[in-house]
Amino acid sequence: MKPNRIKTGIPGLDKMLGGGIPEGRVVLLVGGPGTGKTIFCSQFLVNGIEMYGDNGVFVSLDEGKSPYLREMGVFGWGLEKLERDKRWSFVNASPIKHTIAKNEISNISIGSKDFSLLNLISEIKDKVDEIKAKRVVVDPITSLVFQYPDVISRRMAILNIVEGLTEIGVTSMVTTELKTSGFERNIQLEEYLAHGVIVLQTLQVGKTSIRAIQVEKMRETSTDPQIRPYRITEKGIEIYPKESVF
Repeated sequence: MKPNRIKTGIPGLDKMLGGGIPEGRVVLLVGGPGTGKTIFCSQFLVNGIEMYGDNGVFVSLDEGKSPYLREMGVFGWGLEKLERDKRWSFVNASPIKHTIAKNEISNISIGSKDFSLLNLISEIKDKVDEIKAKRVVVDPITSLVFQYPDVISRRMAILNIVEGLTEIGVTSMVTTELKTSGFERNIQLEEYLAHGVIVLQTLQVGKTSIRAIQVEKMRETSTDPQIRPYRITEKGIEIYPKESVF
């Protein structure tokens, strides 16, 4: 049976995905600095609300709500209104990355609550239930998971995030930093554990720098594996699925 697909609404991306992301999957968005990871996944949420009636939750592990809204405000998405209308919600989980101690999942305070990696998922579920969200973004998990001292602990942390989001029943995007770029880059642990992987890179082609996207993998669907160019415009991300980088 073919999976139900969740369309991203990002120009060109759904064509590369064979129609959209299989419903309920967790997609890892891997990208270097300046490649537009936060823009990309925010656009996924906004398009879900405006085009398909899917409410969305944005979980930030990096910055607070005010700077995020300022940065995304240039695209005219009206996030403040969407929040007032209970169509979109922001979870500030940025303090969690500073307090994970060696060999344990520490409790920390966010507002009046003690927080841990495991009850981060509980907080996300509460927000999902509150606004009846169908899409979730966690941005980024990089500094969080790499505070675990060894590969086994790191793998368990990533699995907790992936399995937790899957059990909630939402379609999710999780971002992480690209540590090595180019055609011979090293595959990162997170890429093996996510259901789908999309890679954003800035490639040097001759004397020109080109932003390029590749759908590295996506379970339950065939995809376009070719590297395609994209741009960041005043409306967000725009992908050119018929064009080649070379």
